[in-house]
Amino acid sequence: MIIVDGHEDLAWNALTFNRDYTRSALETRAMEEGTSIPEWNGDTLLGWPEWVRGGVAVVFATLFSTPLRWKKDPWDVRCYADADEAHALYRSDLAYYHRLVEEHAKKFHLILDKHDLGTTESAWQKAEDEERSVGMVLLMEGADGVRSPGELQEWFDGGVRILGPAWAATRYAGGTGEPGPLTGLGRELLDAMADVGMILDLAHLAEEGAVEALDLFRGPILVSHTSPLALVPSAEKPERHITDLVIRRTADREGVIGLLLGNRFLKDGWEPSQGREIVTLADVATGIDYICQMLGDAAHVGIGSDFDGGFGLDKVPQGLDSVADLGLIGESLNARGYNQEDIEGILGGNWLRFLQRALPEN
Repeated sequence: MIIVDGHEDLAWNALTFNRDYTRSALETRAMEEGTSIPEWNGDTLLGWPEWVRGGVAVVFATLFSTPLRWKKDPWDVRCYADADEAHALYRSDLAYYHRLVEEHAKKFHLILDKHDLGTTESAWQKAEDEERSVGMVLLMEGADGVRSPGELQEWFDGGVRILGPAWAATRYAGGTGEPGPLTGLGRELLDAMADVGMILDLAHLAEEGAVEALDLFRGPILVSHTSPLALVPSAEKPERHITDLVIRRTADREGVIGLLLGNRFLKDGWEPSQGREIVTLADVATGIDYICQMLGDAAHVGIGSDFDGGFGLDKVPQGLDSVADLGLIGESLNARGYNQEDIEGILGGNWLRFLQRALPEN
């Protein structure tokens, strides 16, 4: 069984904390012990040995930087004040992925088209663990790095295949903590994305902007990492979660929704002081099941862990000690009566089928 994770912030971690994802998560934790990094971003959940051991063949690897107004502390160094600064930071993320592939070609590669995807699937089914290379589909989270819609071809040629217009609000759309609709420039962006062949990510858009995007965008649509708002009604930023309307509309467009695996996205009112042990893999299954029951099938939900995306080991469900454990979610789904075909779809097959439709031919 091939597992796919729809959201991992690799470049941001590597360039902010100097994390080396060719190492195991355990090695990185040992190296960071006694530093402030675990306090800032938690103990890492990611590393090449864990991806391989867990059968995680494909990840959506992000390009991401923070608007300066959302800067947390002095350690939060990858922040921008304007479009030119955002462009420079996002370009450095892109350069990081190209270096990673060039320097560690046996461990990582980019997935740019349908052929690359098929080659990745075939290789993972045949190769021994030490021969497996993790395939990365590049996802730009927040579009401020795109100085104008006319610049999209440059990003596409560089390898970016998925773009989310918002994180917080951008020049293109309202976002988490700053909800609002698409802007005029955002509507132009959607047209340019469809022309170039990029996939639209609705994550971080509030319902207002997401519904407008669903109405306007001519290309394939996904939600890389979120959770049903109905299960966390007291969420501090409700616009960060997906509403029932957007779940249904995304499925109508044959999109896939990645469930985020942070505890605050899985159990209403959870706080770190309660401990990670009160959130379990059964809660993950509940989030998945909510979407499946609403839609009447298991074809439109996947995993979008957001591991290392501002949280670590202490803020994920008991039983998920690293990305190697994603397959254990299948046991909780099995206990709810899901058959093996649906479990394999949720853990990876749904994302693979989506990418086979959405990626370019070559």
